[in-house]
This record gives sequence, C-alpha cells and structure tokens, in this order.
Amino acid sequence: MDESDENQQFYRSKHISYFKRTLNVLPEECEKLDPTRLSLAFFALSGLDLLNALDSLSPMLKEDTIKWIYHLQITLNEEESNARQCGFRGSTDISFKNMETSTPFYNGHIAMTYVALNCLLILGDDLSRVDKDGIVNGLKALQLDNGCFAATINGSEDDMRFVYCACCISTMINDWRGINKHKAIDYILSSIGYDGGISQGPELESHAGSTFCAVASLYLMGCLDTCLADKQKEILKRWLVNRQIDGFQGRPNKLQDTCYSFWVGATLKLLGLYDCIDFERQRRYLLSTQSKFVGGFAKWTNTFPDPLHSYFGICGLSLAHEFDLLELHPALNITMRAYAHLERLS
Repeated sequence: MDESDENQQFYRSKHISYFKRTLNVLPEECEKLDPTRLSLAFFALSGLDLLNALDSLSPMLKEDTIKWIYHLQITLNEEESNARQCGFRGSTDISFKNMETSTPFYNGHIAMTYVALNCLLILGDDLSRVDKDGIVNGLKALQLDNGCFAATINGSEDDMRFVYCACCISTMINDWRGINKHKAIDYILSSIGYDGGISQGPELESHAGSTFCAVASLYLMGCLDTCLADKQKEILKRWLVNRQIDGFQGRPNKLQDTCYSFWVGATLKLLGLYDCIDFERQRRYLLSTQSKFVGGFAKWTNTFPDPLHSYFGICGLSLAHEFDLLELHPALNITMRAYAHLERLS
C-alpha cells in the first residue's frame, strides 16, 4: 500500500475504540469539560450509532447510561416552584446537601437538555420518564423578549445555538408550547447578514455554525420554505458553497476545520443543495485529520483528536454517504435509525 492509499483509509475499528474510550475514561486535560460531560456522552453514543456499532456496548452499560442521564434531570416539584429550573444538567460535578433548593447551582441547561434527549433516543429509551411539562416550563423561562433563548436562567449566553436547541427539544418531546415561534422566527430573520449568511444574533458576523442553527430551526418549525425567499436562498447557497477549501471553514479568511463539514454540509442538505460541494476534496481533508494510532478526528491535520471533532468528522462523511455509515438526520443531528425510533414514539 503506497502512502496515498494509506491516507485514504477509514480507520473504522479505531474510531469505534475511540468513542468507547470517550464513554469510559478521558485524559486529565479533559477535566475542564466535566460540567458538560453529557455532551461528551452524546458525541460518543451518536458516533458509535453512525458507525453502526452501538451493539459493541454491553446492555448493562447502556442501561447504566440511561439511568445516569435521568439522574441529571430536574423535574417539577409538587408545588411547581421550580418550574423555571426544569431540564437536564450537564453532569454531577457540583453536588452538596439540599442542592435542590439552591437555584444558582441546580437548574437545567438548554444544550444539555437537547443532548440528553438525543442520547436517550439513541439508546432506545421510550422517553416515558422525561418530565415534558417541566421542560416546557423551562423553555418558556429561557426565551427572551427578542425571541432568542438563554442557556440557563441565571444569566448566561444567549444566541442562535440555543434557539436551535429549543426547536430540537420541542420536536423530540412533540410539544411546542415552550416556544413563541413568531418571536423566534423574527430573531432568525433579523440575524441574516448582508452577505447572505446568518450570525449568532443581529448585526454580528455570519458564521457557518449559526447559519446551520438558524436554517435547522426554521426547518423544524416547518417554515423554511416560507420564511426564506428564493433570492435569499440563492445568496445563502453562494455563501455556504464558498466556505469550501478542501474541507470547510466557518467564516471567510479562516482555516478549514473538520467540524464545518457538518455545519455547512447539513445546512446545504436541508436546503436541497448538498450536491454543490466537491465530495472528493472533502473526503481527502477529513481523512487527513484522522489519527491512525488512537482513532478519532482532529480539528486540523497533524493535530490531536478530540470528541467533538471526531463526532462531526464522522457526521460529514455520513452526509456524503461514505464508508457505509448510517444516514444522519441533518436537522436533529441523530441517525435516521434514532429518528425512526422517535417517530414510533409519537
């Protein structure tokens, strides 16, 4: 095998091992990620699902993971005095006596609620233990007057990422009472830039990640075709396609980065324009960011892999139907197998 052939190999078994290690043990430098440990579980579980390797996990580990996820849920109390706090936390990194009465430390996080529901669907849970009314109340508390969503109730970031999380959550629990759709749509439309891309909020720079979040949110709310005019879609298409170097960049004049094969690719998929990309160049770049020693994908070539870029590298290849990966739902960011499970629960 010559070097060019080796560089085009897909190290499936090593990627499976990488995601399994992510579920079980991580190096010391990942300690800072502990407050969002649930997101790491999502990257690992959904990565294994895309690789059609969930069966490599023992039934006991799957059940223990489901129990752990539900342990992170904050449900409505009898008095409903904690309605604004409901949702899922990212981990149990903060724990002390009577923590339930300490609002600054005991509340849900909208992104963690999103990945919690995704993980439960991936693992085949029936969502019967999800406090849907509590989640609806939590979402209502997080939506701001301008239509955007905050991450938590105690003062935090608010931008397009959390509008997307709210739309995904509402889709998965099949309950849209937690969102004022008109305000959310107005926020999205007010964030469209002069160049056709979409930013984290009004008057900010267009970015591929926020563009995906906006387009996917409109798709999930069922108004993508009615909210974006044909001319807007054409300008947006040009902006997205111009993000390709070999892989994709998130903004003009930035380096290409593994994860944008998903953010840009999934957006084009939702717009019905995915065939506009150069698949060969994308494949070549993504495979060059693999680690042939430990598995996983890195942000750039010749750097260390991490769980986020490992997952989104697999997603980029799945969108392109490469290497017999399972198909990805481009809006919810779970496999179509997991989405079919959600459909059966509806």
